[in-house]
Amino acid sequence: CPAGNLPEYAFVGRSNVGKSSLINMLTGKKGLAMTSSTPGKTVLINHFLINKDWYLVDLPGYGYAKRGRKSQELIRTIIEDYVLEREQMTNLFLLIDSRLEPQKIDLEFMEWLGENGIPFSIVFTKVDKLKTGKLRGNMEVYLQQLKEQWEELPPYFTSSSESKLRRAEILDYIESINKPSSF
Repeated sequence: CPAGNLPEYAFVGRSNVGKSSLINMLTGKKGLAMTSSTPGKTVLINHFLINKDWYLVDLPGYGYAKRGRKSQELIRTIIEDYVLEREQMTNLFLLIDSRLEPQKIDLEFMEWLGENGIPFSIVFTKVDKLKTGKLRGNMEVYLQQLKEQWEELPPYFTSSSESKLRRAEILDYIESINKPSSF
């Protein structure tokens, strides 16, 4: 991890959730984060300096079943160590595939984040792959499950890397954290 104290915004999610595509869309650089139809390609932590103001951090994807048990444990340790120990991490963006019903591994990860007081936001990815009604239904199921465990929902966004949907909103959200308004 780079030295210094610039804020870091980390992106994490299950393997093949569209993390690299979202990072490329947010930065406007198509090949910055390597994309692949094969899950589990990111196995290291990658830092990308944005406007010399903050880092976008690409964490490995979790939950890829075809990885061996030792490899899965290593990925989990890498993610947990970064999230718990990296003081510069300002917000974690948890990516959720909007096409799927709530996944136990994602819900457990959110619970772990809450137990550890980690600030996070949710990004529902691949929303362009669903009809509006199905998207709304999937999100409502997810949010309802969260409401059963949480007093307050974390901020959440919908996104499509292909259409650049919500790119400005996500970047504005990061900017609002970097430069909070003063009264």
